[in-house]
Amino acid sequence: MIIIENLSVQFGGVKPIDGLSVKMSHQIIGLIGPNGAGKTTLLNVFSGFIKPKQGRVILDGKDITQVVPHKRAKLGLRRTFQMDQIANDLTLWQNVEVVADHAGYSSKGEADKAIQGAIDYVDLGHRIHRKGSDLTTGERHLAEISKALVGQPKLIMLDEPGAGMSETESKHLQQVIRGIPKYCGAQVFLIDHDVELIDACCEQTMVLDFGKLLAYGPTTDVLEDPLVRRAYLGDFEEMQVGHE
Repeated sequence: MIIIENLSVQFGGVKPIDGLSVKMSHQIIGLIGPNGAGKTTLLNVFSGFIKPKQGRVILDGKDITQVVPHKRAKLGLRRTFQMDQIANDLTLWQNVEVVADHAGYSSKGEADKAIQGAIDYVDLGHRIHRKGSDLTTGERHLAEISKALVGQPKLIMLDEPGAGMSETESKHLQQVIRGIPKYCGAQVFLIDHDVELIDACCEQTMVLDFGKLLAYGPTTDVLEDPLVRRAYLGDFEEMQVGHE
């Protein structure tokens, strides 16, 4: 359960988040909105990189608003970034191992099992010894997700994981995201401009517009909401025409 209470963030005269309140309890939740709507700012508040001017974020009954980022990680918060954090000079295994080293596993054997499981889950076992520089864009995004899966995560926040993926890779990504709650029990918070990915993965979707909550509810209903389509999905209709 994620509860956001009267959350506001202000940079000078700009409010990327403005009085946001919402309760989110479903396993996979989408977040969409036009550029500048406050989506990444909200993830940065969740991560502890930005302190809100007012309001609270409560995760599973615990107020995390003032908790520092590394302690949030210990509470089970994980995230990926629009620009992946894969080290080019490390192998895929080593990239995931860096996270596992700080995940509190009781033994190397336990950590190794978790690393192998996370890599196999995203179907990159055949690339396990390849350096980051040898991975494709799609593989790097999947590698980021595998990093987020280790260490008993409670909430995994995915920021544009489908960027730069082919249609085939995107279909595989859908399967990966949908399976995360069953794989490790984590709730998923997904930001992406790919409406098809949001529609395929998310039970509920939240829409931000100029930092305010425009809509929140079942994904199909939200994507069909005239206010949402006018604020954000005009380009979605163009995309649909382009696919026909």
